[in-house]
Amino acid sequence: MEYSERIKRIPPYLFAEIDRAMEKKKAQGVDVISLGIGDPDIPTPGNVVERLCKAAHDPRNHRYPSYAGMKSFREAAAGWYKRRFNVSLDPENEVLTLIGSKEGIAHIPLAFVDPGDVVLFTDPGYPVYRVGTILAGGVPVEVPLLEENGFLPDYSAIRKEDAKKAKLLYINYPNNPTAAVADKDFFRETVEYAKENDIVICHDAPYSEMSFEGYKAPSFLEAHGAKDVGVEFHSLSKTYNMTGWRIGFVAGNPEVLAGLGKVKENVDSGAFQAVQEAGTEALSGPQDCIQKNMRIFQERRDLMVDGLNDLGYDVKKPKATFYLWFRIPKKYKSSLKFSSDLLDKTGVVMTPGVGFGKYGEGYVRCALTQSKERLMEVLARMKKID
Repeated sequence: MEYSERIKRIPPYLFAEIDRAMEKKKAQGVDVISLGIGDPDIPTPGNVVERLCKAAHDPRNHRYPSYAGMKSFREAAAGWYKRRFNVSLDPENEVLTLIGSKEGIAHIPLAFVDPGDVVLFTDPGYPVYRVGTILAGGVPVEVPLLEENGFLPDYSAIRKEDAKKAKLLYINYPNNPTAAVADKDFFRETVEYAKENDIVICHDAPYSEMSFEGYKAPSFLEAHGAKDVGVEFHSLSKTYNMTGWRIGFVAGNPEVLAGLGKVKENVDSGAFQAVQEAGTEALSGPQDCIQKNMRIFQERRDLMVDGLNDLGYDVKKPKATFYLWFRIPKKYKSSLKFSSDLLDKTGVVMTPGVGFGKYGEGYVRCALTQSKERLMEVLARMKKID
């Protein structure tokens, strides 16, 4: 059988490759500690689980759901936006339910990109930006995120011919993998760039609630005119420890949502209603779980940053996300080699920066998704690496 050219263009999915390497080590009897994938180890809040259990017993939820999502879930998302960002959304046409934000991010190019059209995306970044573009027949063009620019894109450095052909621009703050943050001035600049070049902005914001020491991440939709040019993707995965539940939403420009909605009508049948009811409880119910989570992640952040710096690395304390992004030792020529040696010599998994794009080379990402005790074990093992 011959794979399509678009499938041939897709590189191996980084996290699937990491899983395979981990399983190989485990089969050899190695006690592997994974700091590779951003999958919270803290359980989903109890009230959310209880709501799912109740909803799962309701026969009305055993049938096909609405393609756009339950009205109650979309209303909950709009209410959350108003309370959190003071942004007003019409749940009828400015909120669309997703089976996790990943599928919406991957599908949106199918609504707007024709073969040969350019899609701009920040690099290093979430691999799905590139892959979704390739699957739609588009041309992915990297927008570098450089440390000297605070890992923010320099729009003036984008080639005019690329901007002219571009249909979409993916951005992501708080950022994965760099943990960089953006302010409202940056989002205002982004709106202006989008208007000047007739580009749809796709802001990926799953880490908006993962912040430390009083920092609150702004929403792209808070910028004046943002709803005229783009949308913002949200996932309940990180905020409420619901990665396996596959529930999220996208908010913003009605025409953009209608285009994505038309794709979804033809490729999926909506999110399970019981999960949407649980998502409604998460968005509308008590929010104290978020601060409890972040106190745990802050302790882990401080432990790992201090410990890694003691080992000779140069690691900054991020304001947001549960990632650490730092340079590999100078003796290593590639992040892949460093990550491979780390696994082989210590049984510790960290993600090579190059897996997030060519501008991630020279860095590694560490996810704070293990207990303090396991993180202390990580630091003890890393002392032994040559």
